[in-house]
Amino acid sequence: HVQLVESGGGSVQAGGSLTLSCKATGYTSDHYCMAWFRQTPGKQREGVAATDHTGRSRSATYAPFVRGRFTMSRDNAKNTIALQMNNLKSEDTALYYCAAGSLSWADTAYKYWGQGTQVTVS
Repeated sequence: HVQLVESGGGSVQAGGSLTLSCKATGYTSDHYCMAWFRQTPGKQREGVAATDHTGRSRSATYAPFVRGRFTMSRDNAKNTIALQMNNLKSEDTALYYCAAGSLSWADTAYKYWGQGTQVTVS
């Protein structure tokens, strides 16, 4: 049974930083590509960052609106992924999800989802 559990959300002032973590259980660590998505009320879920099975630093790709501010990492030995978020802006306020599946910016490509962790930037 595959489970993804996010943590690390919270409230921060604009310009601040947060690090989100996602722990995966129930499958081998390098079986799926992983991604971070976010969603605000009334809007569609949007991709933030994604990485392939390997998790090599250069394998991560980013949405234009977070590139240069967010960094995604993956530790297959620990079955975890992380999203370091720097220079946060009010528009980054959202519920953040981690997902496991096929590498894509489309959320339909991801088979497994966490419950989400709230990030609020004021």
